[in-house]
Amino acid sequence: MRGYTLAIPSNSNDAPRLLKGIGLIMAVALTVTNAIGTGVFLKARVMICNVGTPEMVLLAYVVAGLFMLAGALIYAELSTLMPRSGGAYNYIGAAYGRVWAFLYGWMETFIDGAGGIAALAIVFVIFFNDLLGDTLSSGVSAALTVATLVFVTVLNLASIRSNGSLATVVTVLKVALLVAIAGCAFFFGDGSWANYALSGADGSCEGVPMGARMGIAGFGAAIIAALWSYSGAMVIITVAEEVRNPARTLPRTLFISVLVLIGLYVTINAAYFYALSPETVASIPESSSVAGVVIARVVGAGATTLLAAGLMLSTWGALHSTVLTMARVPFAMARDGLLPSVFARVSRKSHVPVNAVLLLGVFAIAFALSGTFDMLTDMVVFAILVFETLAVAAIFVLRKRIPATPRTYRAWGYPFLPVVYLLATVALTLNTLWALPGRSLVGLGLIALGLPVYAYYARGRPPSKLEDWLEDDET
Repeated sequence: MRGYTLAIPSNSNDAPRLLKGIGLIMAVALTVTNAIGTGVFLKARVMICNVGTPEMVLLAYVVAGLFMLAGALIYAELSTLMPRSGGAYNYIGAAYGRVWAFLYGWMETFIDGAGGIAALAIVFVIFFNDLLGDTLSSGVSAALTVATLVFVTVLNLASIRSNGSLATVVTVLKVALLVAIAGCAFFFGDGSWANYALSGADGSCEGVPMGARMGIAGFGAAIIAALWSYSGAMVIITVAEEVRNPARTLPRTLFISVLVLIGLYVTINAAYFYALSPETVASIPESSSVAGVVIARVVGAGATTLLAAGLMLSTWGALHSTVLTMARVPFAMARDGLLPSVFARVSRKSHVPVNAVLLLGVFAIAFALSGTFDMLTDMVVFAILVFETLAVAAIFVLRKRIPATPRTYRAWGYPFLPVVYLLATVALTLNTLWALPGRSLVGLGLIALGLPVYAYYARGRPPSKLEDWLEDDET
């Protein structure tokens, strides 16, 4: 049977390539550790201000989790059809053409990638400051943020196997940390289920815009906040080229990872509101973690030092895995001629796109010096939603344009589930624009800045065709 398979270009036959060093366990670990970063420890404060009651916070996490599970079903088909570095960059390019692929890659590299990495580094230093007893000045915090980004960037120059093994160890420790916090909240404090009958509407809600409180807009904003906690649950698709047996490993990784995250997030947030009243959670300062306040209340102030160390580990794990995975996007763009070819070079020793890793690190440092945690996350999530719509809709385009191509996995519930997912994505995007117009428009502006860069690299080239992303081959 003849069909289409991926064209994976290289500069020469003996050019070093990425290695297939990721199995199922490592893939799940890489995905889970990427997703469990900062949101689950911090966002309960914002979310209770968005929706008012603990039940609605938990509902937002469930809805966001089901949203991600639906996305996992769709991406399982797309990623096994095109198991190439860069993930959705390839699906968007095959479905809509080079310009949209470039803008997606631009967003993933310079907004989602760099902005998300910067946000993680900022919170890592916040937790370090907690560990030291809130003694760091703003200048020292900024310097430590930069130093953290430099260290993690250099670490990611090592092989995928080494970094994947490190991610596996960190994942086990992070899951144990969440279970321990929930256990302390439920069994060692004076919490009460009566807290679930109370409201957080009268809390101080530092930094939460009035337009994102209560009602439909507030619930939508809470889902956006929950999505930040799930952000990274699809990250395995960006390193699909380095996954062993992708036809089996990618779908399993996506499903298992999302289910694990839903269970962990609902449990830990239920524990927060069992231990603290909604108003108390809503009044926690923006610079403090909800988990830290819970542990101080339940176990005592002395335990916050140990917790701060655990939160640093969790954040660092997400930071490390995000740099690892997101660097594959500019690598893929450069390999296709949409960024300087230097970023497509793979090290002969580590088989890692070292220049792409360095590029991402440099832009992350720039972002880290420009904004606060919540501003960065809101901007990043909005930018993701814009292209999420295009990426998911690609399943319809590619099924129509290459219907005979063998698919090792077909999305369950097609076409109903992708349609529902797309409608939800559009609704969330519009709600974010309504609730957070300033930050949303900044995100759109940053995406638009990619157009002149694209014009430079695409000059003199004909419009892209499906054959530019796929080649005819025996399958």
